[in-house]
Amino acid sequence: MDLLDILQLILPVAVTISTALTIFIATLPQIYDRSQPREIVDSDFTEADKKDAEKSGYASYQAHKDENGVFKVDTSVHVVVLGDIGRSPRMQYHALSIAARGGRAVIIGYVDSDVHPDIQANRLISILPIPTFPKYLQTSNKLLFLLTAPLKVLHQVWSLYYALGYKTAPAKWMLVQNPPSIPTLAVAQFLCFFRKTRLVVDWHNFGYSILALRLGDSHPLVRISEWYEGFFSKRAFAHFSVTNAMARVLKSKWAIEAVALHDRPPAHFQPLTQAQRSAFLHRLPETAQYAPDLEKGTWRLIVSSTSWTPDEDFSVLLEALVAYSASATDQTHLPKILAIITGKGPQKEHYLSRIRALNQEKRLLNVVVLTAWLSAEDYASLLGSADLGISLHTSSSGVDLPMKVVDMFGTGLPVAGWSEFEAWPELVTEGVNGRGFGSAEELTRILEELFIGKGGELERLRQGVLEEGKRRWDDEWMPVAGRLFELED
Repeated sequence: MDLLDILQLILPVAVTISTALTIFIATLPQIYDRSQPREIVDSDFTEADKKDAEKSGYASYQAHKDENGVFKVDTSVHVVVLGDIGRSPRMQYHALSIAARGGRAVIIGYVDSDVHPDIQANRLISILPIPTFPKYLQTSNKLLFLLTAPLKVLHQVWSLYYALGYKTAPAKWMLVQNPPSIPTLAVAQFLCFFRKTRLVVDWHNFGYSILALRLGDSHPLVRISEWYEGFFSKRAFAHFSVTNAMARVLKSKWAIEAVALHDRPPAHFQPLTQAQRSAFLHRLPETAQYAPDLEKGTWRLIVSSTSWTPDEDFSVLLEALVAYSASATDQTHLPKILAIITGKGPQKEHYLSRIRALNQEKRLLNVVVLTAWLSAEDYASLLGSADLGISLHTSSSGVDLPMKVVDMFGTGLPVAGWSEFEAWPELVTEGVNGRGFGSAEELTRILEELFIGKGGELERLRQGVLEEGKRRWDDEWMPVAGRLFELED
């Protein structure tokens, strides 16, 4: 083969590569230009917005506009959730805090459930939905999961890349929820590099540890996921973590310097007065018929929220309720229990079938278990109306914390939670604002001890919770995230 033949073979390949590279460079997303901030004027707000100035963002506009009536938004943030936005309260609270201080936020994620109403009302916050992976390809079967997982990743890569690169104007910051880390971190890193955007990772847990729940710690995909998570995250501009324990692990494992930003209850989670509690119990369909007994104390209301995933073993709660029901049969001074479980998720039907079986076997004679899916306002009111909150979050990593407990604290609701992991004491002080358990037997004993008589210990815990709940989300957020994003109170 002579030189001419070689050139004839190479030339088409070189032209193809060159053309593809030229097209790629020519169609790269727009670069963020700090010298051209987004401008907001009075006409961007409706009359209804002006009447509800705090929720709509009009108050922020009024506070930051110049003499010409123009508000130049210097801080813009893409808030990225590769999950259901409505079930990602922390990321919604980030967006609300950014907007409250004159920043602009775009939340990118799936819209499978209602987002917080304040998000929908605020003109400084917009939602960019991304398409979900087709349901007919979703499966809980381990073998089929290994086959469909690559397809899901490819779908997510394109959906996220297109949304972040071409459906949004460039932003100064990108705040990414982790997990899921695959493919979020790689796509975010790539786009932030080309758009000159600063990437911030908000660590809620570790993606590889959640994957290990399904595949096992030693599975090759888990090991690859662990490497991937460390490789792509350590190049971010900054990091937040939900606990000090997680920050320590990030430091020792990947040399990542993260600042702990603890979850705190937002303003709409508040304790209820007796009159408000009574009105809500009589209004909510799930509690209406039990409201008189709940008010008298002959029944007690417990609440648990869940995404019905493997890191929350609801068999612990069911076993405890079965044992409590038996105790209440022998000890008639124990009140009956109405247990309401809120949330959606993959294992819901499995546990609903177990609950039906227990009722048929007459093992829940003194307990009623109901499930509900509530609006943000009704969920907050339900927590404020309950006697005890239950957390079954077991933590795949041992260093994350259940945000549901924070919400419960905001309404003055004492908590009993699974405590067999490292970070639990960062949130709950035993005997002061909650109780911890490590088995169904221990949870049964806690229910009996707290509900016996007039509930003196339960009331002491409630006072501890009210003290803990005084520190709110914005109190925690501003010195950490607000300072990083260069926002002012």
